[in-house]
Amino acid sequence: MQSLRGQSLRGQSRPGLRRDPAPSRTAYRMQRLWLTPMFRVVMRVGLPVLLVALIVSVYLGSPTRRANLQASFGQMREAVQQRPEFRVSLLAIEGASSSLDGAIRDIIDVKLPQSSFDLDLEAARNRILTLDAVADAQLRVNTGGVLQVTITERVPAVVWRKPDVLELLDATGKRVAIVLARSDRSDLPLLAGEGADKAVPEAMQIIAAAGPLVPRLRGLVRMSNRRWDLVLDRDQRILLPADNPVNALERVIALDQAEDLLARDVAAIDLRLQERPVLRLAPNALRTLREAKGIITTVESDL
Repeated sequence: MQSLRGQSLRGQSRPGLRRDPAPSRTAYRMQRLWLTPMFRVVMRVGLPVLLVALIVSVYLGSPTRRANLQASFGQMREAVQQRPEFRVSLLAIEGASSSLDGAIRDIIDVKLPQSSFDLDLEAARNRILTLDAVADAQLRVNTGGVLQVTITERVPAVVWRKPDVLELLDATGKRVAIVLARSDRSDLPLLAGEGADKAVPEAMQIIAAAGPLVPRLRGLVRMSNRRWDLVLDRDQRILLPADNPVNALERVIALDQAEDLLARDVAAIDLRLQERPVLRLAPNALRTLREAKGIITTVESDL
């Protein structure tokens, strides 16, 4: 009986002892690790990324699978690009004259219809800008499959007479086109001389300052690539200085309005030395002046 009672007493828990609630050493260390920010980032982000990278590297390790994947992406891209909503079928040109319109269509070299993804708009724009008459060009694809080309055309300002050809220049001196005869653009002022194209802005200022002389103006001649001669009808010339030609011309106009200087038999007014202007008389006027002073020679009297 004693042995059974002793066994039963040993099988029962002692009423004075309780289970220790403290975590084990391993659980304590894990809890401390989870409180570390870097450990949480590694476990929540780094480990999944590493796992995905491992799977992708294993999958792409096969050349066959890589080739199949590239082919699938290529087919998907081709299918999207060739959809009807991305197809360009029409070319519209705005802001160009009829002759320039045809030149743009020839040089743009865009075969339609084709996908908008296949269009190289920058290369097409650069080809259009090679045309002399084009100042700027903007290209964009509009809804409805229309390639819209907006042209800013150069406006001819002067005619430049070269030794072998006549060229139209804009206000900045850029070539616009070639004309066959002066009469084709008789409404524009005429420039001549080497380097005249590089001084068109100055020439435009002189023409604007000419004012009442414009009806008599035949053109401007660039002399020695540094100054201008203003050529009027009756073969009269105003030799302008290299510096401040507009001011010199305004003084001549004021003198003409006061004294009718240009209405007289004057061949040229030389203003190259602004402090000492010089009048060059026509041959008949010079002869009359010498006769009045009594210095005409016998040879001149015989003529």
